Amino acid sequence: MNADKPATAAQKAIGDFAPKLVELTDDVLFGDVWERPQLSKRDRSLITCAALVATGKTEQMSFHFPRAIENGVTQEELVELITHLAFYVGWPNAMSAVARAKELFAPSKGE
Repeated sequence: MNADKPATAAQKAIGDFAPKLVELTDDVLFGDVWERPQLSKRDRSLITCAALVATGKTEQMSFHFPRAIENGVTQEELVELITHLAFYVGWPNAMSAVARAKELFAPSKGE
């Protein structure tokens, strides 16, 4: 880890346990693949979120759904993505994904 840069999410989560996986995540996935100009980050987020819904990877949605919002996807578009996929990837996957999205985007109790 570079002392000049803040720790990445991967470094914070698993850096001491799986440093090579963190290196690949930071350098290859986010440092190269996500930076390729052939697709916008918004499009990459839509694709990634769709893949997570399709495969039922609800734990990863905690990172990628908010990242999609940062990349210009709206909450309404994410809900529509999940609704659309329900018919292609299965109702249980869609219901789990929408429950996760609702949990992630619910207003804080303090607001």
